Amino acid sequence: MKIARNRILLHVLFWVLSFYVLMRLFAYSDEVTTVDIIYTFLFHFSIWLAVYVNLFGLIPAYLKTRKYGLYFLLLIIITVLSIGLNLLTFNYLSDLLFPGYYFIAYYGFWEISEFIIAYIVITSLIKLSKGWFRYWEMQDKLGRLEREKSTAELSALKSQVNPHFLFNSLNNLYSLPLDKDERTPGIILRLSQTMRYLLYESNANFVPLEKEIEHLTNYVEMQRLRVGEKAKISFEVTGNSTEKQVAPLLFLPLVENGFKHGIKGETDGAFIKILLQILDNQLVFKTENNKGTVDDVEKGQYSGGVGLQNLRRRLDLLYPGKHHLEITDGIATFTAVLKIDLA
Repeated sequence: MKIARNRILLHVLFWVLSFYVLMRLFAYSDEVTTVDIIYTFLFHFSIWLAVYVNLFGLIPAYLKTRKYGLYFLLLIIITVLSIGLNLLTFNYLSDLLFPGYYFIAYYGFWEISEFIIAYIVITSLIKLSKGWFRYWEMQDKLGRLEREKSTAELSALKSQVNPHFLFNSLNNLYSLPLDKDERTPGIILRLSQTMRYLLYESNANFVPLEKEIEHLTNYVEMQRLRVGEKAKISFEVTGNSTEKQVAPLLFLPLVENGFKHGIKGETDGAFIKILLQILDNQLVFKTENNKGTVDDVEKGQYSGGVGLQNLRRRLDLLYPGKHHLEITDGIATFTAVLKIDLA
């Protein structure tokens, strides 16, 4: 209702301005007379016909549907009819409507056509520009909604990482105090540093790559203390991480996946290799681990678990078109390679 009232008000203001301009144009002297007012009013009949048939008939039905040939043909016909109405008004209708006044058609066919074409062009441009502004306003609004949706989804995905990590870490820590293991304080300290990172430093969309490496180092060292000599664990970083940024907690699901499915139980020859290559405009993160013995529930879920699904979705949101995740689920080994373009 409010939009409709505003539209009517804009039309009224436009025609009031038009009436004033034409009335001053048609007036014989500086003082406007009743004849000038009536003449201006009658002159607008033909203009109204052309303008509103074009705005509410031709543009929606033909111009916006890209039927350009038919649109311009009908527009010419409406223009000719409007010129005819103008001539008819001042040659015949004016005497019937206002018998006490004498009016004649001061303008010929081509002069009247100039008035009508000018009004058609002006009003068409106004209508089309309003539609153009509404289009970009809607695009901007949709863009904001999409960004807000993506931000909310990222927060939800990231919130799934934190409890999952904490649950695994506490499980790993549980048995050490019972055995009075002297490594317990070191693991607790690393866990404390890791939780600080998860709770306070990883809330940003991007963090310094050095912080992410430090977080991964803490996690790997906690796992190393837990498994002892049962497995070979290596974590190597090559390249310069200075001044590089990355989305937080992207690499953790791949590392967790390797420890969860590879170094499990009493599997002989268990290993996990973790490599981060820092190139000028790209990060390459690779994990490779043996496939340990898993229970029936977990069978076949190396590459399709919740953690990896979460990672794929976050990559789509954070690095659209700038990442590649390749999973190789072999007979004895599981390999994941994540490439992220930083440029």
